[in-house]
Amino acid sequence: MGNSARKGRVVQQAPAARAGAQPGQRTSVPPLEATVDATQKAFQIYGNGKNVEAAINNKDWKLVVQTLIDENNVMIFSDTTCKFCAKVKDLFKSMDVPYFVLELDQIEHGNQLKNALFELTMQPSLPAVFARKHYVGGFDQTQKAYREGAFLKLLEGNRQTVQPSYDYDLIVIGGGSGGLAASKEAAKLGKNVLVLDFVVPTPLGTRWGLGGTCVNVGCIPKKLMHQTALLGQAIKDAPTFGWQLDNKTIKHSWSSLTEAVQNYIGSLNWGYRVSLRENNVTYENAYGEFIGPHKIKTTNNKGIQKIYTAERFLIATGERPRYLNIPGDKEYCITSDDLFSLPYCPEKTLVVGASYVALECAGFLAGLGLDVTVMVRSILLRGFDQDMANKIGEHMEEHGIKFIRKYVPIKIEQIEEGAPRLLKVTAYSAEYSKIIEGEYNTVLLAIGRDACTRSIGLQKVGVKINEKTGKIPVNDEEQTNVPYIYAIGDVLEGKPELTPVAIQAGRLLVRRLYGGADTKCDYINVPTTVFTPLEYGACGYSEEKAIERFGDDNIEVYHSYFWPLEWTVPSRDNNKCYAKVICNIADKERVIGFHVLGPNAGEITQGFAAAMKCGMTKEQLDSTVGIHPVCAEIFTTLSVTKRSGGDILQSGC
Repeated sequence: MGNSARKGRVVQQAPAARAGAQPGQRTSVPPLEATVDATQKAFQIYGNGKNVEAAINNKDWKLVVQTLIDENNVMIFSDTTCKFCAKVKDLFKSMDVPYFVLELDQIEHGNQLKNALFELTMQPSLPAVFARKHYVGGFDQTQKAYREGAFLKLLEGNRQTVQPSYDYDLIVIGGGSGGLAASKEAAKLGKNVLVLDFVVPTPLGTRWGLGGTCVNVGCIPKKLMHQTALLGQAIKDAPTFGWQLDNKTIKHSWSSLTEAVQNYIGSLNWGYRVSLRENNVTYENAYGEFIGPHKIKTTNNKGIQKIYTAERFLIATGERPRYLNIPGDKEYCITSDDLFSLPYCPEKTLVVGASYVALECAGFLAGLGLDVTVMVRSILLRGFDQDMANKIGEHMEEHGIKFIRKYVPIKIEQIEEGAPRLLKVTAYSAEYSKIIEGEYNTVLLAIGRDACTRSIGLQKVGVKINEKTGKIPVNDEEQTNVPYIYAIGDVLEGKPELTPVAIQAGRLLVRRLYGGADTKCDYINVPTTVFTPLEYGACGYSEEKAIERFGDDNIEVYHSYFWPLEWTVPSRDNNKCYAKVICNIADKERVIGFHVLGPNAGEITQGFAAAMKCGMTKEQLDSTVGIHPVCAEIFTTLSVTKRSGGDILQSGC
């Protein structure tokens, strides 16, 4: 027995799991002696020693297994090499439920015990979880029982020792679209929910109300200002349709625009507050920070602190604009967080960045008649289809927006105070080894966004983040590596940063946790739109990603320019609008990428996104009768492939 005993080891987890022990109670356990069979010694400590010893001597492995099951409130049969065994142990740690685990690969007679366990459960795989003598199942079944409350009900006879008392069932950190959707859904399912939302002011002091980025400083004000610019273009087109306008009396008021936009946003902020109250969701305008397992500290704008506990937490803190970390950036630059409530017209503006935020803001500011320059370090719209991105850039340049390429600012200085100021921007190009200077009234930074995860105490509870980006890795159920903490929205690693995605993920997550549902959020073929002057709608693969994924020979790209009827009378922008679909040849030319540049691109893309989820093919597109005369009908007549090099220019609608 000596040699086999030396290689045997019992991994002891939470000895307090023995019947009658209290949570957190430590039992003094003598070290295993190398000269004693590890299995036998383990059962002398944790089980009925005499019964187990006799069972071992008689090689009655069923009795050995049954004794462990009978004498421990929660018993886990595990294997140290099994990832699902590790997950189930993490789950119990997160619940603060004491348990005893026996690692069958680490003890003498492990295989015999595993065979006996199979005869008992008829399940060949590990882990095998038992609670109060009842077989729960493996990891998936245990997790499901926990989510539905069945597991804790099973332990109800010892409820005071296994189910801690929490202030809330769910605490949502972040009052954006995703967090609000999840909180209301949970409350509808009878859960006690707290929402924490706190806006850290920008360096210029800008802050806003409940609703997150989309409502306050993102989608909503951006689309309204984009519409403002479109109306300006409509006014220019109007005389060709017979409208007699006096151009001398037509001018735009920045203050009137921002007042109207902020009034509408204010009504939404109030509506969210009312909606939370009507759904019995508790709301606190306070900053949340984890201070320990299941415990969070909140601090409001008066510095008053409170501590709350919850069974589960949902991180929905979103992102904030990134700064350059150069002299003068925080003192003199603005971001999209400041732009939509700026108390003065920006006048001559430098937009720094090539993101969709940069190009959208540059587009509508130019549409208001302002002098706009975009400074970009590299390519436009990284992550989007580059064919489409370049066409957007060309269109913006043709309409008066200037681009400075391959440069980045290295210093911002104030020349004159005022509203707006006069600023000097010094920029450097590593490619050209050259420094340039320029003067602007406003410098808008749109170089990317950072996840709001680094100062909410995640390290204190062990939640892993991507150290470079701050993003949180999750599994396919939005669960972090800490089982009682979940995350949705822009903080997720590798997921689309879109409001509807956060809303969908939040609602589905809550329905799985509390409603017995099993539907997961589908992050594939998510449609999106960039609201540049020439709108860009997309769904599925970019051309570059399709080639990378399937190979150039296995995809076919059908494309064409088109001319919206509305633009023919003013005779503008012919052969600027563009449509293309990317098809997988090997899969009956299934459409795997959909792209459109033109008016109302978002409205066009939304319907085709539904068709793509249903597996739309090129043949089905061709057999669809188009609506005439609308822009979307171009997708029913695409016949020229990129591979052919055929002519795609259009002379009429």
